[in-house]
Amino acid sequence: MSAPARPAPVVSLADGEWHRLHPASPLLRGGLVFIAVLGFVIANLRERVVDFFLVVFAPETRDDLGGRYEGWQDDWANDPIGGIVTHGLVGWALLGVVVVLVVVIAAFWLSWRMHTFRVTPEAVEVRSGILFRSHRSARLDRIQGINVTRPLFARLFGTAKLEVSVAGQSANVQLAYLGSALADLLRADVLRLASGVRAEKAAAAAAAAGPVADGADATGPASAAALATEPTVQAVPGAPSEPVAPGQPARTPVASRAGALVGQRVDEFLAPELDPELAAPESVVRLPLGRVIGSTLLGASMIWMLALVGIIVVGVATRQTWLLFSFVPAAIGVVSYTWSRITKSLRYSIAGTPDGVRIGHGLLSTANQTIPPGRIHAVDVTQWVFWRPFGWWSIRINVAGTSISNANEMAQRTLVLPVGTPADVHRVLALLLPDATADVEPFVDAGLMGKGADGGYAAAPRRGAWLRPFSWHRIGWAAASGVALIRRGALVRSLTLVPLARMQSVALSVGPIDRWLRLAGVRLHTVAGPVSAVLPIVDRGEAERLFERLAEEAVDRAASDTTHHWGATGHEPPVASSTPETPRPTVAADQTGADHVG
Repeated sequence: MSAPARPAPVVSLADGEWHRLHPASPLLRGGLVFIAVLGFVIANLRERVVDFFLVVFAPETRDDLGGRYEGWQDDWANDPIGGIVTHGLVGWALLGVVVVLVVVIAAFWLSWRMHTFRVTPEAVEVRSGILFRSHRSARLDRIQGINVTRPLFARLFGTAKLEVSVAGQSANVQLAYLGSALADLLRADVLRLASGVRAEKAAAAAAAAGPVADGADATGPASAAALATEPTVQAVPGAPSEPVAPGQPARTPVASRAGALVGQRVDEFLAPELDPELAAPESVVRLPLGRVIGSTLLGASMIWMLALVGIIVVGVATRQTWLLFSFVPAAIGVVSYTWSRITKSLRYSIAGTPDGVRIGHGLLSTANQTIPPGRIHAVDVTQWVFWRPFGWWSIRINVAGTSISNANEMAQRTLVLPVGTPADVHRVLALLLPDATADVEPFVDAGLMGKGADGGYAAAPRRGAWLRPFSWHRIGWAAASGVALIRRGALVRSLTLVPLARMQSVALSVGPIDRWLRLAGVRLHTVAGPVSAVLPIVDRGEAERLFERLAEEAVDRAASDTTHHWGATGHEPPVASSTPETPRPTVAADQTGADHVG
């Protein structure tokens, strides 16, 4: 009788069932403790290892070393291992090490067993904790993006950390760690569930099939609607996909499996950060290494570096040693910051995918995030004054769910283009604002380089030079296809774009000097982030008209916005009502002379 064929193993992490993380997750999360313990042991064994080789290769030093060890016999602080050996406590020490290892392994195992997650059509849920249990839930309709991070230590195990960014402070949900390939598959499934495409297909299939007749096959069209809501089922990479034939061993030899595992890890390290099949080549924006280094060296941090170096040189020349203790650490910090900016921009790529804009970077430790359509609340294109001869620009965005507790992480995730040419700016804006690309495109060049009424912008009046003597000629605004554009800045040129459908409110402010000059300021409020949409000076009458226009259009655009269902097929966006019953925004004046609309 032949042995039954072994089916190919499949994994479905978005099937609504509870799943566990990668078995190595506790070690990866607590690996720093082991590194610290290993460093302590190596530091104490270093002298003994050196002395051992001295005795082997230089026997004449034996007497000197013996005298040293006699003096260290009772010095537990300098040589604890020597004290253990001298006092005959080796057995107890080994027993203590075994007990600690057993306790640590048991704690890691319990932590892994008690840490589970599941993905349902409504939310991503995580349960964790041994003594104190916690249950976090991230609603799919609140997802702002998904980040996949692969630190160097985790890449050795073939794992990755997946983080679901949700609107709200400290509301993100982390899955640390999953298999590297499974993390990518789960991200795709969660994004497709969040897009509403499966619910749309299920409803369409159910409507087309109608009620199931008595005695009908349960696997017919009626059940197809239910199957449409099931997540994608994928085979585990590296798993056998063919049944085992009779007479063949049921298991792969250990040597072959080890070789395949090593080869898989090497392929993962050598593979490009962005899978070529994930995005069309024409949608990918990459950064040359020379531009990354040049832009960093010409950045604002180099001004601080030159100032610190000058202070240190003066301190050495005048023998003011207190300057060294005060400013050398600051210089080291600036160098570290500059180096991190360069390394984090290595292998940087921005590309358009079916699930949104994908931004990846990193050499040894890699990270990437996917921002679905309709989750970007503001875009800011800026140019530092020292970048102007080279025509370099950078782009930052505001997205909901970005935590303000970690400034470095927030800065990295909101920087979608560290440095690029005007052509790169056009391509990235087309990825970030796909629905308004055709109408916004004519305003981009004038917003980057223009002044006055160039390119169809409404310019600031000349009397605004009293308040903005260097930048008044650059200040201007325009609106196209539901996107407000604000141009400003002298030393740092800026073009800010705000989709009105996701604008939170608009404020009109008039100060005492503004009132005397018949000027006003307009601010467009969005979610918290590095982008601030402010029109600093504009004619008072024009500001009031702009205020009313933005308030009304924001309501209409928000009512007709369907970008949160970016994956739905055949979905027609509702038409905004223009009847008198359309709700109007509430306007209230505060005591500082500012009007707000929400």
